[in-house]
Amino acid sequence: MKNNSIPMFWMYGTMKNALKYVLVLLLIILADQGSKLWVYGHMELGPNGHIKLFGNLFKLTYVLNYGMAFGIQLGFKYGKLCITLVRIAASMYIALHIIRAVARSAPRMWIWGWILVLGGAIGNGIDSVLYGVYLDNAPFDAPMKWFHGQVIDMIHLDFWSGIMPSWVPIWGGQEACVLPIFNIADVSIFLGLLFIFCYCKQVDAYEKKHKVPDMVV
Repeated sequence: MKNNSIPMFWMYGTMKNALKYVLVLLLIILADQGSKLWVYGHMELGPNGHIKLFGNLFKLTYVLNYGMAFGIQLGFKYGKLCITLVRIAASMYIALHIIRAVARSAPRMWIWGWILVLGGAIGNGIDSVLYGVYLDNAPFDAPMKWFHGQVIDMIHLDFWSGIMPSWVPIWGGQEACVLPIFNIADVSIFLGLLFIFCYCKQVDAYEKKHKVPDMVV
């Protein structure tokens, strides 16, 4: 009985931890999607409809991002489709990576970092997959609405904004700011990567102590 109770206790503890991770993951996705849908339903698109929260420094500005981070796009017809499929594949890989890490009882802060990254990836992935259809925000020249939705951004830290010189690649002649306008999913990804980076040494020590395969990839 004693020998059987140890693995049962371990399994219960692992399931309990896994439930915490799932709940936080769902909270990140709900917070991200809730904020985006609120902005969609209550704000005017573009800088003229911004809402000041702390003077001109911190405000909400409703913008759409058709590409990747910083508005970078792949310059061909199905570029957006490729970006969306990569987001889906990355989310699936990260989810499997987390399951592996939980099963091996990896350092918790390392796992929390990946949970934050996954929550952000799923949040922005939902925009790309569904918003073109359900919010009708796919560009008019998109080959299809599915997988061509634009990501909604709104968090605006306005340290400086203005028109970029025409000779600047990608953003020349466009209105730009020091920090790009972002969303809760982006914040989650940034914090998750910060956690992962900070706890890399702890993971290396765990791998050497327990002689487990590399958990970084």
